[in-house]
Amino acid sequence: MGDRLVGGKKILRVSNVTEPSITVYRPPARKATGTAILVCPGGGYGILAMDLEGAEVCEWLNSIGVTAILLKYRVPPVKGVEPWEAPLQDAQRALSLIRLHATEWQINSNKVGMLGFSAGGHLSALTSTHFKERSYPVKEPVDSINCRPDFTLLIYPGRLVQNDNRTLAPELIVTSNTPPTFLVQTQDDPIHVENSLVYYSALTQVHVPTELHLYAEGGHGYGLRKTASAVTAWPKMAEDWIRQLGFLNN
Repeated sequence: MGDRLVGGKKILRVSNVTEPSITVYRPPARKATGTAILVCPGGGYGILAMDLEGAEVCEWLNSIGVTAILLKYRVPPVKGVEPWEAPLQDAQRALSLIRLHATEWQINSNKVGMLGFSAGGHLSALTSTHFKERSYPVKEPVDSINCRPDFTLLIYPGRLVQNDNRTLAPELIVTSNTPPTFLVQTQDDPIHVENSLVYYSALTQVHVPTELHLYAEGGHGYGLRKTASAVTAWPKMAEDWIRQLGFLNN
């Protein structure tokens, strides 16, 4: 457990993940919409905030009728490779696995989104811009299944810009086929609000439907725990956005 409190509670940090896994959270049958979202916790690609940005988020998604799939991706990175290389492999495989099991999990394979926090936001953006080719050798039939998210939510994302805070990170190849995207960040975020601003600009330039919410204060790493900061009302706005896209219709 970490020492920092968010919303009066500690944060569960998981490290040394060498075997990726997914955990499925199913909504009550009466609420199920057929939509699924792959949840990617943050942690700077060093650890994973598995409760604050994982299990708690999955429970909220269940409450609005979404099947949540929590991704435990590999961290920390292996020396000498980009920190996001293994996580991207894990995310691509996870999206294909979700669609493979769509009937079993009562999911519509055309209603599969992705939601990420901080470094998990970078991973979600990366997966949303790298889906035509696998980032690993294709060896199994599952790897021929679509790994493009149908929509993406990025909550206080990091690593989307280069050090100048004005230029998009080179690994993010935004095109008109990048999924519709929802962004939230604050001006006082130490990870820098430019991550959302620059990515938003890149998306709008190629006419990708995008919604951006900026706040003056709130910092970083609040998950969906309620605090005095107005930014922690973002889940309701996210729900409205997902509904507007037509993914919360039973």
